[in-house]
Amino acid sequence: MSEEIYERFEFIQESIVIIQTRFEKIKFPDDLINSNDGITILDSIAMRIQAIGDNIKSVVKLDDKFLNKYPDTDWEKIMKMRDVISHHYEGLDHEIIFNICKNKIPELKQSVEFILKLRNGV
Repeated sequence: MSEEIYERFEFIQESIVIIQTRFEKIKFPDDLINSNDGITILDSIAMRIQAIGDNIKSVVKLDDKFLNKYPDTDWEKIMKMRDVISHHYEGLDHEIIFNICKNKIPELKQSVEFILKLRNGV
């Protein structure tokens, strides 16, 4: 397997940690839009989600079958969210970002950790 694929997943893992750290202060969706700090957090989390999607797209370009081994994660949805952030940022819904952080990021973290453990033979 390409070492570059695993480097992509290491970056995704770092991004997940950053998202989770920044999201700790957020208790409700409107916390992302009711203050300058909230808006800054929303912007920074959105950029990390976009970067995760970019890296997933890169994995597909490197090996279009690699992600098929991990069907429990909706890789297509992650890549589509990247496209939404990239091309329609002005219409981005803060409630969607809130739900991604609350529900999807922990699931993605488990998948990424599993992939990286397999690389290390654990």
